[in-house]
Amino acid sequence: MNEQIKVKEVRLINYDGSQLGIVNTNEALRLAKDKNLDLVMVSPNAVPPVCKIMDFGRHKYELEKKNKEAKKKQHVITIKELTLSYKIAEHDFQVRVKQIQKFIEHGDKVKLTVKLKGREEQYAHLAVNLLNRFAKEVENIASIEREAKHEGKQVIMIITPKKEVKQHAKS
Repeated sequence: MNEQIKVKEVRLINYDGSQLGIVNTNEALRLAKDKNLDLVMVSPNAVPPVCKIMDFGRHKYELEKKNKEAKKKQHVITIKELTLSYKIAEHDFQVRVKQIQKFIEHGDKVKLTVKLKGREEQYAHLAVNLLNRFAKEVENIASIEREAKHEGKQVIMIITPKKEVKQHAKS
Protein backbone atom coordinates (compact mmCIF):
# COMPACT_ATOMS: atom_id res chain seq x y z
CA MET A 1 0.00 0.00 0.00
CA ASN A 2 1.22 3.51 -0.87
CA GLU A 3 4.97 3.97 -0.13
CA GLN A 4 5.41 0.28 0.73
CA ILE A 5 5.14 -0.61 -2.98
CA LYS A 6 8.78 -1.09 -4.09
CA VAL A 7 8.43 -1.88 -7.83
CA LYS A 8 9.25 0.57 -10.66
CA GLU A 9 6.07 0.19 -12.70
CA VAL A 10 2.54 -0.95 -11.97
CA ARG A 11 -0.58 -1.63 -14.02
CA LEU A 12 -2.93 1.02 -12.63
CA ILE A 13 -6.69 0.80 -12.19
CA ASN A 14 -8.53 4.01 -11.36
CA TYR A 15 -11.00 4.30 -8.44
CA ASP A 16 -13.92 4.00 -10.89
CA GLY A 17 -12.56 0.73 -12.33
CA SER A 18 -11.12 2.12 -15.55
CA GLN A 19 -7.67 0.96 -16.71
CA LEU A 20 -4.97 3.64 -16.79
CA GLY A 21 -2.31 1.29 -18.20
CA ILE A 22 1.26 0.73 -17.07
CA VAL A 23 2.44 3.70 -15.02
CA ASN A 24 5.56 4.59 -13.03
CA THR A 25 4.94 3.84 -9.32
CA ASN A 26 5.75 7.42 -8.26
CA GLU A 27 3.25 8.76 -10.81
CA ALA A 28 0.59 6.31 -9.54
CA LEU A 29 1.24 7.45 -5.95
CA ARG A 30 0.91 11.09 -6.99
CA LEU A 31 -2.43 10.38 -8.74
CA ALA A 32 -3.74 8.64 -5.63
CA LYS A 33 -2.61 11.47 -3.32
CA ASP A 34 -4.22 14.08 -5.60
CA LYS A 35 -7.57 12.34 -5.07
CA ASN A 36 -6.95 11.83 -1.32
CA LEU A 37 -7.04 8.06 -1.85
CA ASP A 38 -4.61 5.16 -1.37
CA LEU A 39 -2.62 3.13 -3.89
CA VAL A 40 -3.25 -0.54 -3.06
CA MET A 41 -1.51 -3.51 -4.70
CA VAL A 42 -4.31 -5.95 -5.52
CA SER A 43 -2.35 -8.51 -7.57
CA PRO A 44 1.33 -8.64 -6.57
CA ASN A 45 2.12 -11.76 -8.67
CA ALA A 46 1.17 -10.20 -12.02
CA VAL A 47 3.86 -8.74 -14.29
CA PRO A 48 3.80 -5.80 -13.73
CA PRO A 49 1.90 -5.87 -10.40
CA VAL A 50 -1.68 -4.55 -10.50
CA CYS A 51 -2.48 -1.59 -8.24
CA LYS A 52 -5.76 0.19 -7.69
CA ILE A 53 -6.54 3.67 -6.47
CA MET A 54 -9.08 3.32 -3.65
CA ASP A 55 -10.04 4.38 -0.15
CA PHE A 56 -8.34 1.58 1.79
CA GLY A 57 -10.28 2.22 5.01
CA ARG A 58 -13.58 1.90 3.15
CA HIS A 59 -12.32 -1.20 1.30
CA LYS A 60 -11.38 -2.82 4.62
CA TYR A 61 -14.80 -1.94 6.07
CA GLU A 62 -16.58 -3.47 3.04
CA LEU A 63 -14.56 -6.71 3.38
CA GLU A 64 -15.39 -6.97 7.09
CA LYS A 65 -19.07 -6.38 6.30
CA LYS A 66 -19.04 -9.15 3.65
CA ASN A 67 -17.33 -11.54 6.07
CA LYS A 68 -19.93 -10.84 8.76
CA GLU A 69 -22.77 -11.50 6.29
CA ALA A 70 -21.15 -14.75 5.17
CA LYS A 71 -20.74 -15.82 8.80
CA LYS A 72 -24.43 -15.14 9.51
CA LYS A 73 -25.48 -17.38 6.62
CA GLN A 74 -23.34 -20.31 7.77
CA HIS A 75 -25.12 -23.06 9.64
CA VAL A 76 -23.05 -24.71 12.33
CA ILE A 77 -23.98 -28.34 12.77
CA THR A 78 -24.36 -29.09 16.43
CA ILE A 79 -24.87 -32.41 18.13
CA LYS A 80 -27.99 -32.57 20.26
CA GLU A 81 -27.95 -35.30 22.88
CA LEU A 82 -30.94 -37.18 24.22
CA THR A 83 -30.44 -39.40 27.25
CA LEU A 84 -32.94 -42.21 27.66
CA SER A 85 -33.74 -45.30 29.68
CA TYR A 86 -34.21 -48.64 27.95
CA LYS A 87 -37.50 -48.95 29.90
CA ILE A 88 -39.05 -45.89 28.19
CA ALA A 89 -42.86 -45.70 28.02
CA GLU A 90 -44.61 -45.54 24.61
CA HIS A 91 -45.79 -41.93 25.05
CA ASP A 92 -42.30 -40.82 26.09
CA PHE A 93 -40.93 -42.69 23.06
CA GLN A 94 -43.24 -40.72 20.73
CA VAL A 95 -42.27 -37.40 22.40
CA ARG A 96 -38.57 -38.23 21.86
CA VAL A 97 -39.23 -39.13 18.21
CA LYS A 98 -40.79 -35.68 17.70
CA GLN A 99 -37.77 -34.05 19.36
CA ILE A 100 -35.39 -35.97 17.10
CA GLN A 101 -37.40 -34.97 14.01
CA LYS A 102 -37.26 -31.31 15.06
CA PHE A 103 -33.47 -31.47 15.56
CA ILE A 104 -32.92 -33.27 12.24
CA GLU A 105 -35.12 -30.81 10.32
CA HIS A 106 -33.07 -27.97 11.81
CA GLY A 107 -29.96 -29.67 10.39
CA ASP A 108 -28.42 -30.91 13.64
CA LYS A 109 -27.03 -34.33 14.44
CA VAL A 110 -28.62 -36.28 17.29
CA LYS A 111 -26.71 -38.43 19.76
CA LEU A 112 -28.94 -40.93 21.53
CA THR A 113 -27.56 -42.30 24.79
CA VAL A 114 -29.06 -45.02 26.94
CA LYS A 115 -27.35 -45.09 30.35
CA LEU A 116 -27.25 -48.46 32.08
CA LYS A 117 -26.99 -48.52 35.88
CA GLY A 118 -25.85 -51.48 37.94
CA ARG A 119 -27.46 -54.73 36.82
CA GLU A 120 -29.15 -53.02 33.84
CA GLU A 121 -25.96 -53.74 31.87
CA GLN A 122 -27.16 -57.27 31.24
CA TYR A 123 -30.05 -55.73 29.26
CA ALA A 124 -27.79 -53.82 26.84
CA HIS A 125 -29.41 -55.69 23.93
CA LEU A 126 -32.75 -54.05 24.84
CA ALA A 127 -31.09 -50.63 24.70
CA VAL A 128 -29.64 -51.42 21.26
CA ASN A 129 -33.10 -52.53 20.09
CA LEU A 130 -34.62 -49.29 21.42
CA LEU A 131 -32.08 -47.12 19.56
CA ASN A 132 -32.64 -49.10 16.35
CA ARG A 133 -36.39 -48.48 16.79
CA PHE A 134 -35.70 -44.71 17.01
CA ALA A 135 -33.61 -44.91 13.83
CA LYS A 136 -36.41 -46.76 12.05
CA GLU A 137 -38.95 -44.06 13.08
CA VAL A 138 -36.90 -41.27 11.46
CA GLU A 139 -35.30 -43.20 8.56
CA ASN A 140 -37.17 -41.09 5.97
CA ILE A 141 -35.41 -37.86 7.07
CA ALA A 142 -32.24 -39.16 8.75
CA SER A 143 -29.53 -41.75 8.39
CA ILE A 144 -27.40 -43.52 10.95
CA GLU A 145 -23.93 -42.07 11.23
CA ARG A 146 -22.87 -44.42 13.99
CA GLU A 147 -24.64 -47.70 14.75
CA ALA A 148 -25.90 -48.42 18.26
CA LYS A 149 -22.87 -49.61 20.23
CA HIS A 150 -22.42 -50.73 23.84
CA GLU A 151 -19.59 -48.70 25.41
CA GLY A 152 -18.95 -49.09 29.11
CA LYS A 153 -22.16 -48.38 31.01
CA GLN A 154 -24.01 -46.84 28.07
CA VAL A 155 -25.25 -47.55 24.55
CA ILE A 156 -24.73 -44.77 21.99
CA MET A 157 -26.07 -44.07 18.48
CA ILE A 158 -25.60 -40.97 16.31
CA ILE A 159 -28.22 -39.98 13.73
CA THR A 160 -27.48 -37.37 11.04
CA PRO A 161 -29.75 -35.52 8.57
CA LYS A 162 -29.96 -36.84 5.00
CA LYS A 163 -28.59 -34.56 2.25
CA GLU A 164 -31.95 -33.33 0.90
CA VAL A 165 -33.07 -32.46 4.44
CA LYS A 166 -30.05 -30.16 4.82
CA GLN A 167 -30.95 -28.39 1.56
CA HIS A 168 -34.55 -27.96 2.76
CA ALA A 169 -33.46 -26.63 6.18
CA LYS A 170 -31.33 -23.88 4.58
CA SER A 171 -34.02 -22.56 2.24
